This record gives sequence, structure tokens and C-alpha cells, in this order.
Amino acid sequence: MNMIIFMFTLSLTLTIILTSLNLWLTQTTPDLEKLSPYECGFDPLGSARLPFSIRFFLVAIMFLLFDLEIALLLPLPWAIQLQSPSMTLIWASTIILLLTTGLIYEWTQGGLEWAE
Repeated sequence: MNMIIFMFTLSLTLTIILTSLNLWLTQTTPDLEKLSPYECGFDPLGSARLPFSIRFFLVAIMFLLFDLEIALLLPLPWAIQLQSPSMTLIWASTIILLLTTGLIYEWTQGGLEWAE
């Protein structure tokens, strides 16, 4: 019982000391650099509300889709658990063919071209 009281008193004392040190050592005056929304070290060159390129957005979405599909394709042999390896190969080939067809479609539609 004495050990529990000792540990409680020690943790309470340590908490009070650390909290008081935090309040005592923190900077109370706000710094101009800390109040600035730009923390990368560069001065803002323009408005932060400029519209971004929709082409960049589409490429980013395509990357996420293909990345997700590849991540789903990797555990395919363990996830399907088919008895014959040829059936697993057929399923994996079907998914890769579907991905390739989607990539060719995006390529022919001009979704991968940056300049117009």
C-alpha cells in the first residue's frame, strides 16, 4: 500500500513540475514568423486561392487508381486460394489485361499529355 501511495505522489509531483516548467519556459509573445501561414521559408509570390491545373488532378487520380489496383493484384494468389495455379494465372492475367486496356484508353483519349 505504501508503494502505491509513493508512486502516486511521485507521478503527481512530476506532473506538477513538468506543467509548471512548460508554462514558465514557453514563449508568451507571438513571433511574426510563427504567425505566418507560410512555413516553408519562401515569401508568398501570389494568392493562395489560385486554381490548380485539372490535368494534374486527373493524373493524380489515375495514379491512385492504378496504384490501388496493383495493390489489390499483388495478394491475388493468396486471396483466391484456387486449387489449380492455372486458374490463378487466368484471373491475374484478366486483371492485368483490364489495367492495360484502361491505360490504353486514357492514352488514346489524351489523358496522359501535359501540353495541348
